[in-house]
Order: sequence, then structure tokens, then C-alpha cells
Amino acid sequence: MREILQHFAEVPLEAVPDGTLLLTEGELSGRVYALAEGQLEVLRGDTRVAILDEPGSIVGEMSVLLVAPHTATVRALGDAKVHAVENAPAFFESRPELSWLLAQLLARRLNAGTTYLVDLKRQFAGYGNHLEMVGEVLESLMHQQERHFYPGSDREPGID
Repeated sequence: MREILQHFAEVPLEAVPDGTLLLTEGELSGRVYALAEGQLEVLRGDTRVAILDEPGSIVGEMSVLLVAPHTATVRALGDAKVHAVENAPAFFESRPELSWLLAQLLARRLNAGTTYLVDLKRQFAGYGNHLEMVGEVLESLMHQQERHFYPGSDREPGID
């Protein structure tokens, strides 16, 4: 992550007080943030997904890469310092060397998510009820190749 942080050296550092919303789930901002100090809380709905505290942690990149609304809300957990990029597409385009690091980061996240989902699939295999549908969902996610994929359900439709 610190290697990623080096690519943000020219981006001004901003102090963000406790509770400051950096990204809001469902909004399209075009921004990314790289954590320099402190902690960021990642929320999906009311569920805490992660607490980021490693310098160089980056948030907002999925929205920028997919040209889709943010999939989570990110807020400062305590006072923090971040490098804020307002026009992330232009930032990434001007730093092609950053793409390899970003690809590695996203691959690690995908691997962690896939490992977790496979574990769930094993736990609920053979139940013969709605829990067994986890396998079908996993199979669908593993082979998803569409350019515009927005996770959701009939209760929470995707955005097209």
C-alpha cells in the first residue's frame, strides 16, 4: 500500500475530522482518496465492511473504473489525513505505472472475497433450501464478464 501512496505524493494532503463522509454509497463522484494517516470506515448500508488504517489504502477506485456509483460509504473514523483526487479518471490516465499496483490490490480483494464465498458455499452445501442458492450465486459471480455489472437484487435493483 505504501507503494501506492508514493503515486499520490503530488496530490495535496487534506485533514478530515472524525465522521467526515468522503464517499456516499449510490453516488457517482469521480473521486478517489488515498489514506495517509488515521482510519477510514467502509459501510455498505448499515453494515461495516472494513476499517482501513494502512497508509496507501485507496477508496473510490471501483466507482471510477466501472463508471458506476460508489458501492459503499466511506467516512473518517477519528481524525484522518487523505490525499483527495477530484478527477480520478484523469489522475489514473496520467499515471499508467499505477495501474499494475491497482490491479494487484483489486486482485487481492477479489481473492479474499472469493475465498470467503467458497467457504460459505461449502458450509451450506446439501442443505436443500434457499441457503444452497449460495452456490448458484457464486457460479454466476465467478463468470461475470459484462462491462456494466451492478450488484443488487429485486429488492434493491441495479442501476443501468
